[in-house]
Amino acid sequence: MKAVVVHGQGDLRVDTLPDPVPGPGEVLLAVEWGGICGSDLSYVAHGSSGTAILKHPLVLGHEFAGRVAMLGEGVSVPLGLRAAVYPPTLSGDGELPARIAGRVNLYPRVSYYGSAALDPHTDGGFSQFKVVRPDQLLPLPPSVDTKRGALAEPLGVALHAAHRAEAGVPGGVVGRSVLVNGAGPIGALTVAAVKRLGAAHVVAADLSDAALAVAAQLGADETVNATRSALPTDMELVFEASGAPGALGAVLRATAAGGTLVQVGNLSAKPVTAILGDLVTREITWLGSFRFVNEMREAIDLLADGLYVDPVMTHEFPIDQAEAAFRTAADRASGSSKVMLKLI
Repeated sequence: MKAVVVHGQGDLRVDTLPDPVPGPGEVLLAVEWGGICGSDLSYVAHGSSGTAILKHPLVLGHEFAGRVAMLGEGVSVPLGLRAAVYPPTLSGDGELPARIAGRVNLYPRVSYYGSAALDPHTDGGFSQFKVVRPDQLLPLPPSVDTKRGALAEPLGVALHAAHRAEAGVPGGVVGRSVLVNGAGPIGALTVAAVKRLGAAHVVAADLSDAALAVAAQLGADETVNATRSALPTDMELVFEASGAPGALGAVLRATAAGGTLVQVGNLSAKPVTAILGDLVTREITWLGSFRFVNEMREAIDLLADGLYVDPVMTHEFPIDQAEAAFRTAADRASGSSKVMLKLI
């Protein structure tokens, strides 16, 4: 089979690997679509993603969906079942302290598809076939094809961020005026999520007109290009989705006194300089949001219910053109948002 493999910084290849065979209690998925994430890009650009350092070649990809093609012994999943894949696996007994019971995204040791966080690394799903456990399959209803199904993971991230707002303001996004700073794929999907969950007015901000156009199609009531205009002020609920440390000062300034900022953009693991005074003097609640818990299932339900996210999928490439796909996804001048790989 063909697979998209990063061998080191700047070294991305389409390799031919042995076809996998499911063992007892496993299924073989014929992977149809995958979405390129910022962490995939980081492994190629830097040989790392956050604190995860690439030590060996790694099959990339944690956003993917396909069809069940073969069953291992003892598995009764229907052949041909279309499904997205839940990418994390807890390593250990699964126990969490009572204060974070059920928040499996905070478990201390997790193997995640397409991640170098553990050694050996956990190969991802950017391959023509992938062996997974049946409990990782999230069946897709008839109205959700596998291309949209591959969005269940990033949409789950956006939905989790929307729900995290409930820890800062009663009722979360419902009836609120919301600013989403950063209109890349996660930011654009956050716009779609908060709008569907009941936000009254959503402002999207970014440095790119192309990204803002996508956010508008996903439900933003207003867009702001931060290269030309200041961010709005007195916003009671703000989602920071850019992950750019340099934006934090302006984003905190945009948050109303006593307001809530949800940090969904992944910040650097390295020391950064940022102006954070407003966090204290204006008593802003700053909440982190990491991956998701059960929101991938919610994402699939919303897609089945007609949640419109198609504009975020701006480009698609076959697996043989993976290098071009990654170049496009990494180049903001390309106008790309979520770049999709057709894997089989």
